[in-house]
Amino acid sequence: MSNPFLAPSTLPYQLPPFAEITDEHYAPAIEQGMAEQLAEIQNITRRRDMPTFENTMVPLESSGQLLTRVLRVFYNKASADSSDSTNALEEELAPKLAAHEDAIKLDSALYWRIAQVHERLDELGLNPEQRYLVERHYTEMTLAGAGLDDAQKTRLSELNARLSTLTTKFEKNLLADTNELAIVIDDAAELDGLSPGEISAASQAAADRNLKGKYLITLVLPTGHPWLESLTNRAVRARVMAASRARGSRGGEHDNREVLLEIVRLRAERAELLGFDNHAAFVTADQTAKTPARVAEMLDRLAPAAARNAAAEQQKLEALAGHPIEAHDWAFYNEKVRKADYDVDTSELRPYFEAERVLQQGVFAAATKVYGITFSERTDLVGYHPEVRVFEVRNEEGTELGLYLLDLYTRDSKRGGAWMNELIGQNTLLEHPTIVTNNLNVPKPAAGEPTLLTYDEVNTFFHEFGHALHGLFAHVTYPRFTGTNVYRDFVEFPSQVNEMWMLWPEIVNDYAVHHVTGEPIPAEVLERVRAAQLWGEGFATSEYLAAALLDQAWHTLSADEAAAVTDVAAFEAAALARVGLDNPAVPTRYSSTYFAHTFSGGYDAGYYSYIWSEVLDADTVQWFEENGGLSRANGDRFRQFVLGLGGAGDPLDAYRAFRGRDAVIEPLLERRGLVA
Repeated sequence: MSNPFLAPSTLPYQLPPFAEITDEHYAPAIEQGMAEQLAEIQNITRRRDMPTFENTMVPLESSGQLLTRVLRVFYNKASADSSDSTNALEEELAPKLAAHEDAIKLDSALYWRIAQVHERLDELGLNPEQRYLVERHYTEMTLAGAGLDDAQKTRLSELNARLSTLTTKFEKNLLADTNELAIVIDDAAELDGLSPGEISAASQAAADRNLKGKYLITLVLPTGHPWLESLTNRAVRARVMAASRARGSRGGEHDNREVLLEIVRLRAERAELLGFDNHAAFVTADQTAKTPARVAEMLDRLAPAAARNAAAEQQKLEALAGHPIEAHDWAFYNEKVRKADYDVDTSELRPYFEAERVLQQGVFAAATKVYGITFSERTDLVGYHPEVRVFEVRNEEGTELGLYLLDLYTRDSKRGGAWMNELIGQNTLLEHPTIVTNNLNVPKPAAGEPTLLTYDEVNTFFHEFGHALHGLFAHVTYPRFTGTNVYRDFVEFPSQVNEMWMLWPEIVNDYAVHHVTGEPIPAEVLERVRAAQLWGEGFATSEYLAAALLDQAWHTLSADEAAAVTDVAAFEAAALARVGLDNPAVPTRYSSTYFAHTFSGGYDAGYYSYIWSEVLDADTVQWFEENGGLSRANGDRFRQFVLGLGGAGDPLDAYRAFRGRDAVIEPLLERRGLVA
């Protein structure tokens, strides 16, 4: 059987030939890719000449091309359009791929050669990117355990293999339980408050599961569902919230409690094996934060003010409601206060947020205005799912930049949340172009109905497109530095910057147009929306900080402490109480059993990254405001110093070059209403 992965694609930009790829192609291509890369590594380590950059680093960077090619497509498929076949294969491959990674990162001969190059950095006449490449590989192999003895490496590999299996199982359990817990509604009257488009989407979701004549509320990844702000039926709101919070903790085959407890224990054991006090210390050692203490210092500074603000908001909500506010009430009455105090009803904004116009006149137009790039849809190119759209991106002068794939709608085969993936990452060493994808989870209305986005969905769209721009703009020599391959606590910075264009007048006035009347959103409405932005920040900051601090609580446990934890709910409650974020009406954005970021999504001990990056983001917004706003000159500067660098240099050095100084926290405190 001819396998389409075995040679680079001949399609434009090397777009994977999705029309030819079937589930049967993945396993043999991955197995062959692993074998090829190990042989390539052996060719490096068997050399008898002294290690140099050219005979060690360059072949290392050139290795594994087949494996990378197939894994990027496979993991995108597994998250965006999974099947029983891909689910089973992902679980089967997890320990094999972990062992393969260990075989390279723990290779003593390879580590020796890189260490030799590292020792002679000042003698080799390397350019900055080459020097940084040596430093990164040396640091990563050291932290991975390449310097351990054979017995320690054996145990480390066992831990890594088991952890890869457990994190995959956590994700599969969560997807299955999320689908099972979707709320079936018999009578449309119970959906009072939703827009016709939302009711249409619920009807379509039910029809897709052969529940004719019924309505289905599918769950989103965070605790709070966007429809909670509109549903007038309190009992239905309570059902949605209860289902959301039950995920992974109901017993049965999809229960995640024992899975996450074992993950925590094994991560703590691995950290101690590698010489760290806990998993958070291991993770932050190779981030801009450097230590859990610095993370705690920031989070602990913000939590009390956020909790106080949330309590003040709660008093106002209860005064309006006339009864105690429970978690399922907050969003509903929050909107009522926003309407009463600021004359803003975010549900009434939806007719102005038609998805195609948001994309073309909003997301794309902002990028054109700031960076000069253009977008044209390539209907001749096929995506990995019929709903995926493919766009060609070019620089202002017409040169090729890459492909952008958009996968907008939710489906049962797609995991929750929103994200960006790279299918191909640009680098000049291997002459690779760039292909990036954005996945969202917008409910799809019935045929003929417009797709109207919520305010939060528009914000998420701009955010995820910021990641896409980071991937498209990064121009590097070596694959290690492609796209968004930066420190995890820096990666959210460019995406958060892109969010700020959402309400800038020269952008929003073009895309926020009523989908029926064609009338632009009234200027006074936008002014009220901007004036109301600070309302609700107590809740928003508290629910986020609760999740970030919960992540740190799990991962600052020593191995002995982790072994003593047996009750997930009790641990979570105690951890939130310690920091004063245990308000029942303000649940954490993710409870432990559905905290995909930390137990399956690569943000373990790193969920603090969002607010850590937001310090840079808020400081950058201030810079744009002080320097003329959305000008091409400003965009070009941000692209040159930050986005275009990819991972090919220290990100904080890059920020200093862009801003002229280190970031300060005051703009963030002001933005979130945390100033005394």
